[in-house]
Amino acid sequence: SKSLRELYDSDAQIKRLIDLAKKLEGMPRHASTHAAAVVISREPVDSYVPVQKNGDSIVTQFPMTTIEELGLLKMDFLGLRNLTVISDAEKMIRKITPDFSIDNIPENDKRVFDMLSQGLTQGVFQFESTGMRNVLSGLKPESIEDLIAVISLYRPGPMDSIDTYIQNRHNPDKISYKHPLLKNILNVTYGCIVYQEQVMQICRELAGFSYGRADLVRRAMAKKKADIMEKERSSFIYGAKNPDGSVACVGAVANGVSEKIANEIFDEMSSFASYAFNKAHAAAYAMLAYRTAYLKAYYPLEYMSALLTSVLDNSSKVAEYIAECQKLGIAVLPPTVNDSFAGFTAEGNSIRFGLLAVKNLGRNFLESLIAERSASPFSSFQDFCERMSGKDLNKRTLESLIKSGALDSFGLNRKTMLLGYEELLSGIETERKNNISGQLNLFGDFSESEVSSFKFKTFEEFPLNELLTMEKDTTGLYLSGHPLDEYSSLAEEISAVNIRDILGDEENPASQNDGKYVNLLAVILSKSVKTVKSGDVMAFINIEDKSGSIEAILFPKVYLDSSRLLEVGQTVAISGRISSRDDEAPKLVCERIASPENAHSLLRAPSRRTPAFSATSPASAASTPQTAPAQEKKASRPGLYLKLPSMSSQEFRRIQSLLSVLSGNTPVYMVFEDTGKKLLAPQTLFADLSPTLIAELKRQLGAKNVVVVT
Repeated sequence: SKSLRELYDSDAQIKRLIDLAKKLEGMPRHASTHAAAVVISREPVDSYVPVQKNGDSIVTQFPMTTIEELGLLKMDFLGLRNLTVISDAEKMIRKITPDFSIDNIPENDKRVFDMLSQGLTQGVFQFESTGMRNVLSGLKPESIEDLIAVISLYRPGPMDSIDTYIQNRHNPDKISYKHPLLKNILNVTYGCIVYQEQVMQICRELAGFSYGRADLVRRAMAKKKADIMEKERSSFIYGAKNPDGSVACVGAVANGVSEKIANEIFDEMSSFASYAFNKAHAAAYAMLAYRTAYLKAYYPLEYMSALLTSVLDNSSKVAEYIAECQKLGIAVLPPTVNDSFAGFTAEGNSIRFGLLAVKNLGRNFLESLIAERSASPFSSFQDFCERMSGKDLNKRTLESLIKSGALDSFGLNRKTMLLGYEELLSGIETERKNNISGQLNLFGDFSESEVSSFKFKTFEEFPLNELLTMEKDTTGLYLSGHPLDEYSSLAEEISAVNIRDILGDEENPASQNDGKYVNLLAVILSKSVKTVKSGDVMAFINIEDKSGSIEAILFPKVYLDSSRLLEVGQTVAISGRISSRDDEAPKLVCERIASPENAHSLLRAPSRRTPAFSATSPASAASTPQTAPAQEKKASRPGLYLKLPSMSSQEFRRIQSLLSVLSGNTPVYMVFEDTGKKLLAPQTLFADLSPTLIAELKRQLGAKNVVVVT
C-alpha cells in the first residue's frame, strides 16, 4: 500500500524488518515429521542418511523426496480406528460363535450388498456420507470390485464419471471406447478411467512406455507438473528416443491411434490422475468397508457396540450412532455399575452404555469396580460405597455415577443419593480408620456399626428436565429422553431443521448454506452477554438439538425482545439466518426467538425465510425444491433450467440423485409440465455445469428440456 511504502522509505527500522521478512518468507518454519511414513533399510538408517530427534522420535534429516531419490524404501502405515472396531466386534462375536473369524466371511454376500444398495450405511467405513449413499443407491453394487470403484470414483477428478459409470454398469450396450486398444484396460470399469494403474497401463499398451516411465507420467499428473506432462504428451503421442538414439517408446500414433484421439486420451488421463486412487489403496479400503458392512448386517449388536466404544470421546458421534441403533431396533440401555463395562457391550438384544463415557471415571477405578462386582454384584447403594471405598472412589466419581443414572438400580432416587452420600462416605471413612487403629467409640453400640445402621433421609426426585441436564453434564448425552421429545409434532409444524444439516459435511459443505433462513427448535446450553459501544447489550448462546450444536448470535434488539427466554436448559424456537465463513464454524444470526408455546409466531416470517430443509427428513431436505421468489418468475435469471413431467415422476427422482452427486454453485430451476410451476431447487442441488453433467441431463430429459441461461 502507499502508506506502507512511505513508512518503508522513511523509517530505517521498518525497512530492515520488511527486508528480513522477505528473506524469511517461504522458508520452512520447522522440521516436521510425516505422520505415517517409515523408512526401511537393510543396514541401520544412519548408514545411509543423517538422522535427528524430533521430540521422542528419531527421524531422517532428509525429506521424503530425497529419501526416494536415494533409493530407500519409504512406507506409509495408516492407523485406522475401524481396524480396532472390527477386532473388538470379533471378540464379542466369539463369545456366542467361538470359531468366528472376519477373515473367513464370504466376499459376495447378497444381504450385505442389498444393505449397501439401499444406502443403509451409517457406521460403515467410507460409506457414511450422504453423497456416498446416493452413489451406492444408484449403482446397486454386487461385488467387492464395485466397492473398489465407488471409493475411487468419489473424488474430485473421477467424480465426473460417476453417472457414466453407473449408466454403463446397468446398460453394457452403452459402453464405448475411444480406441479398441482401451477395451482390455477399461472393461473392468465400464469404459471409464478410474485407477492410477489404468493410466500406467494405457501408457504401456498404447504408447509402449516402460513400467518406470509409465509411473513417472502418473506421478507428474498427480503432482500437476505441467512441464513434465507436456514433454510426456509428445512422447505418448509420437514416441521418444533415449540419449544413445535407441527407441524409448514408440508412441500411440505408431500403434494406430490417431493424433486427435491420442491427445483426447492423454487429456482424460490428466484430469483423472490428479485425484485418482491407486487401485491397491482403494481395494484395501473396500475390503475394510465390506467387512464393517458385513458385521453391521449380521452382527449389529456387537458391531454397533464396538463402533460406539471407538468414539467414546466424541459425544456428537456417540449420539449419532445411538440414533442409528434406534433405527435398527436396538435399545441402548443406560449405564449401571452392575452390568456396564468400560466400553459399550452387547447385552441380550440391547447394547449397554459404557462407563468410560461417564465423566470423572478413570480406567483404574473401572478395573477395580469390575473386579469387585465379579465376586458378587453390588446389592445396594450403601454396599457399593462400602466395597469401593479406598479404590479410587471419591466425591466427584460418585456424583458422576449418580447423575448419569448408573446407580438408579438400587432403588433410591438421584436426589436422595446426592444429598445423602457425603454423610455415608464420612461414616465409612471413620469406621475404616477405627478398624485400622483398633479403636472403638466408648459410647457406641457394640452390636451394630454406624455404617450398617445408616438410614437415608428420602427426598422427592428432581424434575425430569433436571435429571436430563445431569445426564448431559456427565455423559454428553441425554439418556432417559430428550428435552425436545415432547415437541416433535411442533418441529414438523414449523419446519424446524436439524442443526446437523446446517453444519454440513464433506459432500455438503456448510458454506453452501450461507444466507439461508431457517427455523430451529433447540435447547440452550450456555449464554454470554456483551456490551457494545453504544451501550446496548447483545448475546451469544450455544444451542443444540438431537443432531448437533451451534452458536447463535443475538444482536441488541433481538436480545432485548427475548432476554427473559434465554435461560440455560430452556427450550426455544428460533428463526434466523445461517452465517457460514470458510475460516470459522457456521453460526446462526437470530431474528426471532419464542417459547415453544408461541413458536407458531415464527411462521409469520417473510416468505424469503422459507426453511431450506425438511423438518424431519434430511434426505427429503436435499431433494425438495423451494418456490422461486416472485422476482425470479418474471424473467429468466442465470442458472440451469430443467423441464420435468412432475414432482412424482421417475425423471425427477433421477435428476435429484444426479445433482446431489455433481453439485456446484449454479442455481437450478425446475419447470413441471403437470402444474406449470417453476421451482428453485435447494442449494444442495445447485449444479456444476460440467460438459458431463449437461450431456447426461440432455440424455435423460431431451436436449430441448435442458437450458443454461448465462
